[in-house]
Amino acid sequence: MRFITLGYLGYALAAWLLLCLPWAQTVPTPWIDHLFTSVSALSTTGLTTVSISGSYTWFGEVIILLLIQIGGIGYMTFGSFIVFHRYGFLPDRRLDIAMSVLPVPAGLRIEHLVRGVVHFTAVIEILGAIALYAAFRRIGVEDAAWSAVFHSISAFCTAGFSLYDTSMEVFRQDAWVNTILAVLSYLGAIGFIVCVDLTRRLTGKSRQITLTTRIIVGSTLLLSLAGIVLFYALEPSIQALPPRDRALASMFQIMSALTTVGFNSIQISMLSQASLFLLILLMVVGASPSGTGGGLKTTTFSALIGVMRSAVKGMERVYFWGKEIPPSRVLLAMASLGFYAGALIIGCYLLAIAENHEFEALLFEASSALGTVGLSTGITSLLTDSGKTIIIFLMFIGRVGPLAFGLAFFHDRKHRELKEQEDLVV
Repeated sequence: MRFITLGYLGYALAAWLLLCLPWAQTVPTPWIDHLFTSVSALSTTGLTTVSISGSYTWFGEVIILLLIQIGGIGYMTFGSFIVFHRYGFLPDRRLDIAMSVLPVPAGLRIEHLVRGVVHFTAVIEILGAIALYAAFRRIGVEDAAWSAVFHSISAFCTAGFSLYDTSMEVFRQDAWVNTILAVLSYLGAIGFIVCVDLTRRLTGKSRQITLTTRIIVGSTLLLSLAGIVLFYALEPSIQALPPRDRALASMFQIMSALTTVGFNSIQISMLSQASLFLLILLMVVGASPSGTGGGLKTTTFSALIGVMRSAVKGMERVYFWGKEIPPSRVLLAMASLGFYAGALIIGCYLLAIAENHEFEALLFEASSALGTVGLSTGITSLLTDSGKTIIIFLMFIGRVGPLAFGLAFFHDRKHRELKEQEDLVV
């Protein structure tokens, strides 16, 4: 974990230096904003303090897009794919690292997942770029080819970076653009485990899909439908829209929060407090493991629900659909929640000290940064250097993972197992 964390840090710093080059920017920009952009792209967050198209040249935009791609599927995944493709196997050291980056359930080999990740990413992003190009050309978007490639990669990697300063607000009524971006984002967010698992099931290489896939698909579908219904029925700012546009806006904004892609088709600052809180909850839950999204993860959320249900029913084990979840996975879910909540609480507290904005805006900003979402109420560019630094740390921790970050720097190799047991009242 320490090796992986330092690797991401190295990529972020290298890209920061490249973005500081004169030929990468169109206007002089403070170094803190370049660092902010670099970490935001590598963490696939999408929060920006400056305009991407207005501040960076084509060279700078390419650097940002490469960072998004590396951050989306992981730099170790690229390296493992090259090694496996060349030698036909992964050395033990690289295998351990690959399994840390791409945790796989029983029944799937990490080599198959790594190869599937790269092939699947290439195919989906190419098809997405072709579809977006056709949609952009139809409505007369300038430089449609580059915009299609940029937004296809940004959507699939759930980065939320856009070449348009108002994100996707200009396409709010375009069902084709909204649908293409939503499909790309969902495919990236549900995780490569699901895609490889379903492919192996359809081709007869496995007898049934894994419990992980069933939980991911079920929880994603349930949270999406519930969020869309609530947003459609209760958000005041879209009540005056025609039913079609209202449904489209609801679908897109809920999708954006849950997949952590971070695009917005309506102004987030105009949303009610209830809708902002709904989006915060979805951003905290986030995407799924071994995918391109962030957040706590749908499987972790489902495991926590299982723990609550088991406690209420007086069961000592956690079950889903007749299958017992290993206690080690349940323990990881509880630890992930603790680390995630701790990082969010500390981040909000520090932002409240450094900034004068309303607390709900700061909470939304911190949740978006830690969940690597990219949605904002509009205060990102107004943050002080101290506030930007706090958000940078939150985005980086969100990309590595709060639990992984804790393991990387606070793990005690010399701990000893205590055999004596004593009761604790909770």
